[in-house]
Amino acid sequence: MKKNKSLIFWFMLPTVLSLLIMYVYPVIRTVAMSFFKVESLTASLSKWEFNGIDNYIKIFGSNSFRVSMQNMLLIWIVGGLLTLALAMLFAVILTSGIRGKKFFRAAIYMPNIISAVALATMWVQYIFNFDYGLLNNVVELLGGEKVKWLGTDMKFWAMTISYVFGSVGYYMLIYISGIEGIPADLYEAATLDGASKATQFSKVTLPLMKGILKTSITFWSINAATFFLWSKMFAPIETEESTIVPVIYLYDIVFGGKGITQRDAGAGAAVGVVLTLVIIVIYGVMNLMLKDTDLEY
Repeated sequence: MKKNKSLIFWFMLPTVLSLLIMYVYPVIRTVAMSFFKVESLTASLSKWEFNGIDNYIKIFGSNSFRVSMQNMLLIWIVGGLLTLALAMLFAVILTSGIRGKKFFRAAIYMPNIISAVALATMWVQYIFNFDYGLLNNVVELLGGEKVKWLGTDMKFWAMTISYVFGSVGYYMLIYISGIEGIPADLYEAATLDGASKATQFSKVTLPLMKGILKTSITFWSINAATFFLWSKMFAPIETEESTIVPVIYLYDIVFGGKGITQRDAGAGAAVGVVLTLVIIVIYGVMNLMLKDTDLEY
């Protein structure tokens, strides 16, 4: 017995150490750093100057941070509604027994296996381009005038639509796995009772997918909070108000960016803590609103 316990300890030790070093320590250091004035991420503890909640006051007093939070909220709400609704629609259609469902499933998921950089470049260069983009070609064929899709007024929505396009397939597969896990006899019983497809969806499918919905909303919240690459691809040279998100703001104040005269790793850590708290709150609310039913598989 003692030998077995010893083996278990030594087998677990590398994993536990990795967890402590790569996850627990960075979290503790980031939270602590958010209460100190620290210029560089690699600065030694002796150079940290305690300043209480000044870092939080600084970021919430910054117009750029407030705009970035507003943009993130719009991505979370508008982008989330579009992505999760379309994903659910496709999942329901593809589990209804239509022909060619394997082809359509692969086609819808395909953007997820393409590099995000390549996908964003395709949208910027070949879809939204003012001179030869696909959208403006369609507009001209319909007799309209070219639109500056990447202009200040439209860039945020162009970026959001592109991101939604690349995300739908991922959540579609999550929903498909949930729907396929629901016992078929429940749908058969509902059909015998005269329930329409819409009624079956609202009374059978949705109630039995609360756990799946909760998971997908949590994943989407994390993706919205860590939204970085697409913002950089749509504004590669300088940070723009129309595309700035909290992670971009964090990057700029830690490593230097537009309008940043002095790097501040402490304020950057405060941004990270705020984003983490936002995700925790959303997860907590989802747990209260979407409680698993007894029939949840």
